[in-house]
Order: sequence, then C-alpha cells, then structure tokens
Amino acid sequence: MKIDKRLIILWIASLTLFGGVGVATLAAPDWMSGAPGWAIRFFLGYCGIVIVAQVFAVMGIIRRPEDSTVKNSRYRILPVLLLLVFVGLTPARAMQGSDCQGCHRDAAMVGAAFVVNPTTFDTTAHAEIGCPACHTSVGSNHPDDGLVPSKAGCQDCHTEVSREYAASSHYGSAACHDCHNPHQARGATAVSGHDMNRQCRLCHATDAVVERHLEWLPQTELHIAMLPCVSCHTAAQDNVITLYVVKRQKGANIATLEPASYVELQGLAKGKHVESLIDGNEDNYISLTELRLFNLNSKNPLRLQGMMTPETVTHDFRLLANRRDCSFCHASGPDARQSSFIALPQSDGSYRRMAVERGAVLDALYGTPDFYMVGSTRSKALNYIGAMIIAGGLVVPIGHGTLRFLTRKNRQDEKESDHE
Repeated sequence: MKIDKRLIILWIASLTLFGGVGVATLAAPDWMSGAPGWAIRFFLGYCGIVIVAQVFAVMGIIRRPEDSTVKNSRYRILPVLLLLVFVGLTPARAMQGSDCQGCHRDAAMVGAAFVVNPTTFDTTAHAEIGCPACHTSVGSNHPDDGLVPSKAGCQDCHTEVSREYAASSHYGSAACHDCHNPHQARGATAVSGHDMNRQCRLCHATDAVVERHLEWLPQTELHIAMLPCVSCHTAAQDNVITLYVVKRQKGANIATLEPASYVELQGLAKGKHVESLIDGNEDNYISLTELRLFNLNSKNPLRLQGMMTPETVTHDFRLLANRRDCSFCHASGPDARQSSFIALPQSDGSYRRMAVERGAVLDALYGTPDFYMVGSTRSKALNYIGAMIIAGGLVVPIGHGTLRFLTRKNRQDEKESDHE
C-alpha cells in the first residue's frame, strides 16, 4: 500500500503540535503542573487532533474509497492513533517543588507543622536541588497514597560536615535539625549574628554562658551579647566586621538593642529599596560620607551596631587559644578589622551585605557608634582633642608655677614689711 504524501504531512503536523505541548510542559512547569496541567495538555492535544483531521477531511485529503473497507477503517481510527501517540510523547512527570508548594504553603491544607514558606525556601541552597531530592518517596499520588514521605539524612550530602560534627562536643546532644531548619538553610553571610546567637540560646541560657566566661573575659555580658558564639567557638579564622541596623532606643543598653525588621525598614524607605536608607546614591557601596549622614541624622530612628562575624563556620565548636588573646579582636593590624559590611534584612528573611569603605569601624566620630576597638581607633579629630586636653592639663600647673616665679619678689617685699 502506497501511503499518500499528504497523509504523512498530516502525521508530521500532528506530531509537531503534540511536541509543542510537551515543550510547553517543560518550559512552564508551574502553569502545566498537577491535574490542571494534565487537563490542559489533554484538551489541547485532542482538539489539535480533531482540528487537523477535520481540515484534511474538508480538503479531501483523507479519502474513504468505496471499494476498500480496510483503508476506510484505517483512516477512521487515525484520530485515536494520534491521541495515543500524544499520550506516549508526554511522559508522566515527577513531582516538582511547585507541586509541593501548592499545598505546603497553606497551613489549612497541611497543618502548621508542615508549612513551608515558599518565599523563604526559594532562596535557600536546598531549593536548587528541589523537594524530591530529599523526599524521594513522594510520588504523583501523594498524599492519597498514604505513604509517609521519606527524609534524606544530612550526611548523604554533607559528608565532611557530618564527620567533623561527630567529633565535636555537641554530638549526641543535638541533631542537625535541632539547629538547622532544612527549609531555611543559608550560609553564614546570609544570616545575622543575632540569629546565630538565637539558635545557640535554644540550649544555652544566657546567664549560664555569662557565668562560664566570667573567669577570663572582661565585660562579659557585653561580649556575649555583641559577638556571635561561633565567632570564637569555631576553627574558622576569617572574621569581618558586620554592621546591623538596630532601632534607636533612648537609655537602652547597647547589648539590648533589637535589629530592625524588613517591614520596619521598608516603611521608612517609603517605597524604595531598604538599601536606600543608607546607600543614598544606590551604587551598592557605602562610603564614609553616606555613613556619617546616616549616623548624624538626629531624626533617624535607626542606628548601626557592629559585630565581628565569621565568613565561614565549622562544626567542631572548639575555642581556640588565640580567642582568649585580646589582640585577636582589639588590634589594628589584621585586614579583617579594617574591612566591614552593612547587612540589611530582606523580604525572604535573609540578609544582604553591602561593602563599606575601608576604615569605617575605626572612625570613632563618624563610623558606627556601637563599635569601638581598643588600640585601633585612628581619628585625627580625636588626636587634636586629646592634645588639647593634655595641653589644658599642663596649662594649670605650668601657668601657676610661672606666675609664682614672676611674683616672687613681691612676696619677699611683703614678708619684710610684715617683720618691720
């Protein structure tokens, strides 16, 4: 049997239509996901078959010879065959993250314990590998299949971290998920120092921590409040100064100031990005001039608070010997003490850092008012003020002595007249 070329064209056109639907499925998974997506694909595919078949029928391309019932039957089942081809070309799609978030963003559907905030999760490292990478047992019939979703172990990916943690003092007392929420996992630079300490306080009460450090750490309460625990209890050496925006509170202790939230900063920014509150020219870089304008604005309800934070962290939690040496922090030499960043909260709960002009934390007059580094401040203005104080202190004894020397003869004459 010789197949009409026009029939071949019909097949090619139909397959192209169905392939286009398949490409749309891959290109727009959110739009074509779940039961609605399947309904859309079926509708488009079937309509395409009917439309193409009818067009060819009208044009007389699909022939129905009177003397050949076999050929006639072949042509009649063409739409059915093409529909089967369409279904075969559109394979069953694995469960995607967008499918999961369709339910797990709503506490009314899954319960508060299983809610995953998509705004937060989508900016984490785990979002890049997707939900099925950790929950492998979840299929397209979830949750109707009644199966309990499997959970991957952290050690499956974080082998080196798990090995390091197993040798630490925390091992056996806390599991990974006790400190890290897998749906909110971020790097050290995307988390504030306040948030780091908040995790530690889940197990370590502040009063107990202060008491243990009283033996060797001066200004213990201030250090505990102003330093993330992992700045000292880690083998990482790369610490930098990170400045956070806190709410200005009259009479409040530096250590008790609360960081400003994204919502609060957004309200003050009046429609602009929160970075514009400090970064006036929006060049993603904070100059000393911009820093001074921010700090010297008496009407500004915000202020800056500096903390020494780690660029990376380890999971051995050792307190290295150099952390007990004051010069590790209070020295002017290391570059880490010369460089600083401003970290601002974002809508997803993370923090975005912007570089600050070198030397900002060493400018005691115009830098951050809540960070002073003994032995590091090099301010010309302070040098002049100090010189004036010293000079003023010397004026009194020197002036007094000089005056007595110049008037000594008068005093002698007075003594002689008294004797007479």
